[in-house]
Amino acid sequence: MKVPDEAWGSHPCPMAEFDGKTIVITGGGSGIGLATARRLVDEGANVILAGRDADRLETAEKQLNAGDRVLTVPTDVSQEADLDRLYSRVEQRYGALDGVFANAGIAIFGRSGDVTVADFDQVIGTNVKGVYFTVQKAAALLREGGSVVLNGSWLAHRGLAFTSVYAAGKAAVINLALSLAADLGDRGIRVNAISPGYIRTDMFDSISSTEEQREACRSQVVLGRLGAPEDIADTAVFLLSSRSSYITGQELLVDGGMINAMPV
Repeated sequence: MKVPDEAWGSHPCPMAEFDGKTIVITGGGSGIGLATARRLVDEGANVILAGRDADRLETAEKQLNAGDRVLTVPTDVSQEADLDRLYSRVEQRYGALDGVFANAGIAIFGRSGDVTVADFDQVIGTNVKGVYFTVQKAAALLREGGSVVLNGSWLAHRGLAFTSVYAAGKAAVINLALSLAADLGDRGIRVNAISPGYIRTDMFDSISSTEEQREACRSQVVLGRLGAPEDIADTAVFLLSSRSSYITGQELLVDGGMINAMPV
C-alpha cells in the first residue's frame, strides 16, 4: 500500500535516522570502514572517510555516490599532523561532529622472538596511539550526546603465539573505551568498543589464504559462518545512533559466539 505523501507532512518520505549527522570513519576506504560508511550514507549521514591509501579512498567515494555528504581525507592516524589536517577539513566542511568510528588498524604477526622494534612501533603507533589521538583530537568537535566507537578484536581474549603485539594493542583499545567513557561522560559523549571475530576482510584473506585455513576458522564459530563487514557495520551504526543512548563504557563481541560458546 502506498502511503500518501501528505502523511509525511512537509517531507516526501520519512526522515532517515542520521539525517544531518556527521561521522568520521578512520580506515574508511575498504572492509568494515566502507561497509559502515554505506550504512550511514543510506541513513542520511555526512561521512568523512580517512585512510592512508588515497586511491582506495577515491574509489570508495565513487562507490558511495553521495555527493557533498562524503568527504575523503588521506590520513595516517599515527601521524599527528595528518589528524590535525583531517579535523581541520571536517570543521571547514561540516562545522561539528556527531560521531567517530576509530576503525583504522594494521596487523604484523610473528612469534615474539621475531618481532622487531620497528614492527612493534608500527602496530602500536597505529592501533593504540592512532586510536587515542583520533578520539582526543575529535573531542573538540564532538557535540554533546555524540558517540565514539573503537574497533577492538576477539584476539584480546585469547592468546595466539604469533599475535602478541597486535592482541596487546587491541586489549589496550578495549580498555580505552572504558577510561574514555568515564572521561567524556560529563559531556554526554558515549564511548564503546566492538570486538569483531573472524570477518572476511582483505586483512583476514591475506592471513587465511587457503580454504583449509578459512575452514579451520569457521569451525570455531558457533553460528557456523565467518562474519561479513556488514555484521560489524550494523553494530557500529547502532552504537553511533540514539538507539544506544544509555550504553557507554562497553565492549561488544561480534564474533558469532566464538569466544563465549563452543560449537557442537
